[in-house]
Amino acid sequence: QVQLVESGGGLVQAGGSLRLSCAASGRAFSSYAMGWFRQAPGNEREFVASIDWSGGSTYYADSVRGRFTISRNNADNTLYLQMNSLKPEDTAVYYCAAARLTFISPAHSKYDYWGQGTQVTVSS
Repeated sequence: QVQLVESGGGLVQAGGSLRLSCAASGRAFSSYAMGWFRQAPGNEREFVASIDWSGGSTYYADSVRGRFTISRNNADNTLYLQMNSLKPEDTAVYYCAAARLTFISPAHSKYDYWGQGTQVTVSS
């Protein structure tokens, strides 16, 4: 079992930056692939980025590639999402998730544990 708690969301102007954190408790954080997803009002939850257990492999949605960076610190049981050059269309609730996988996946159905989400609002 893994418990996930996101933080770092807030209100930022377009072009600004935010860094989201996801603190994990429970056992064997380093054995999980991790991902970030987001959901805007009226929209389905969509994939943002994922990272393998070691941090050596990452994958991004086309909409954020080059602007967002996913990383993890297994010693601190923490997942990060650095978001730069934010756009109003990035406004959403952002969720971190953990998957019992040895590979990374953009499919939310592959993820076993979810945090409660943190709101990111980008004003124009």
